[in-house]
Amino acid sequence: QVRLVESGGGLVQAGGSLRLSCAASGTIFSINAMGWYSQVPGKQRELVAVIKSAGNTNYADSVKGRFTISRDNAKNTVYLQMNSLKPEDTAVYYCNAVLRESRFGGIRGDYWGQGTQVTVSS
Repeated sequence: QVRLVESGGGLVQAGGSLRLSCAASGTIFSINAMGWYSQVPGKQRELVAVIKSAGNTNYADSVKGRFTISRDNAKNTVYLQMNSLKPEDTAVYYCNAVLRESRFGGIRGDYWGQGTQVTVSS
């Protein structure tokens, strides 16, 4: 069984910074990609940033230049450095992994963390 555990959320003033972490553990053969999604009440979960195993990244337009996603493959951990935070960044942030649990198993992308609240005050 795979588990994703997030940390690093909290309350920060506009212009401040936060760093989110997400560690994947359990039965993992390989991780194809890890990413962060945000969700506010009443809306669908949206992609914030994703990093693939080769290191290539993709960001939502709203966070380009402010957020940086990185990954420690040895620790199966992904980070999201959030700078120049804005009140509109307020959301619950969820970690996601696309991975294979065994050598001959299929690749699945429905692994999610429990979410961590990020609140940016104006």
